[in-house]
Amino acid sequence: MGELFGTDGVRGIANIMLTPELAFKLGRAGASCLKEKVDGKGIVVGRDTRISGDMLEAALSSGICSIGMNVYKAGIMPTPGVAFLTRTLGAVAGAVISASHNPINDNGIKFFSSRGFKLPDELEERIEELVVTGENNLPRPTGKEIGRIIEVRNAQDKYIDYIKENTGVDLNGMKIVLDCAYGAAYSIAPRVFSELGAEVIVLHAEPDGSKINVNCGSTNTRIVQNTVVAIGADIGLAFDGDADRVIAVDETGKIVDGDKMLAILARDLLLKRKLHDNIVVATVMSNLGLEKALEEMGIRLIRTKVGDRYVLEEMLSRGALLGGEQSGHIIFLEYNTTGDGIITATSILRIMREREKTLSELVGNFKEFPQLLVNVPVSSKNGWEEDGEIKKVINELEAILKDRGRLLVRPSGTEPVLRIMAEGMDENELQILVDRLAKIIKTRMG
Repeated sequence: MGELFGTDGVRGIANIMLTPELAFKLGRAGASCLKEKVDGKGIVVGRDTRISGDMLEAALSSGICSIGMNVYKAGIMPTPGVAFLTRTLGAVAGAVISASHNPINDNGIKFFSSRGFKLPDELEERIEELVVTGENNLPRPTGKEIGRIIEVRNAQDKYIDYIKENTGVDLNGMKIVLDCAYGAAYSIAPRVFSELGAEVIVLHAEPDGSKINVNCGSTNTRIVQNTVVAIGADIGLAFDGDADRVIAVDETGKIVDGDKMLAILARDLLLKRKLHDNIVVATVMSNLGLEKALEEMGIRLIRTKVGDRYVLEEMLSRGALLGGEQSGHIIFLEYNTTGDGIITATSILRIMREREKTLSELVGNFKEFPQLLVNVPVSSKNGWEEDGEIKKVINELEAILKDRGRLLVRPSGTEPVLRIMAEGMDENELQILVDRLAKIIKTRMG
């Protein structure tokens, strides 16, 4: 990764790091590179509800038009909805303005290829190179050759119809609590589940960019959990700001995260003989419990680096149908080319209906191993892997855990911190080990 692009596009504090000037340059550079790859015109642009979205949408769109490409304006649209529209409209590419689950002040820009997949590293590096070295050398057409901004009519309807036709299930008699996180799913999610017949109790469903992800959504499920129990709902569903991930809540109020949902979906695909090569892809952060649950079903878990882009790359290389992250970012290639919170939710509900089981019954005896996550602030994220003292402690701790657990150290993609993850059978032991490693990292790198 370069200086601009992380694991999920360009992201930072809007109007400080991610300025309208930078968005304009990204529009020009991105349109130029993507136009070279595909013969045609038009980039779909969608965004979440963040206040800075208007500013960045205008700047990004202007940059695209200045190259001579049209912008297909989708408005407020979940990230997977933009991927869907990019494919179905025959666009050159898609662009999403969102910082997903991040705080209000943040925003981001990420591109999709014409097939609806996130761009490979080498293409993002080419875009970044153009931005850094000066996109002023790129073409500047005039007159009729300048791009136009064209509003996509009924953009939300197109996406909703696709979900209902491909993953829909009769939800009559079911009571569902939805938390839309004041984000991109605020209108679409309630419509989908209502039109499928469910009684829907909606939380945080106003398009209020000043509240997006604040004490709500997939990163804070407390209100959904309490509401499910209080009203006797069948399930709770909490989306993040751009609705590419979902965290479920069972009828007892317990969280069902991405690992548990992957196990449920994998079992269903296995029974239907649709799980290619009996593999599921997840990241190194997925709990050992997922690995054990899949092993018992005869399914192999393939792990990747953190980031859904790496999950997707591994899925495509192996022909896998299912992959995802513990955070609820599930990629189901039968239906979409990126994580899709609403499709994940409708798929889980379909299984509940077909098996005539509650969500807690589908989770079953999934054993979740204790997992500790610690962020250690550092002055630089570089060089820790070559530090002899840090390597020595890591080796000693891994020897202590042996085959009883795992230890992982990785730099954050967005913050000046090193993240430590320890997993095993004894939480007290893990705490001692993590504290020891955090202390040496802080001493050496702080």
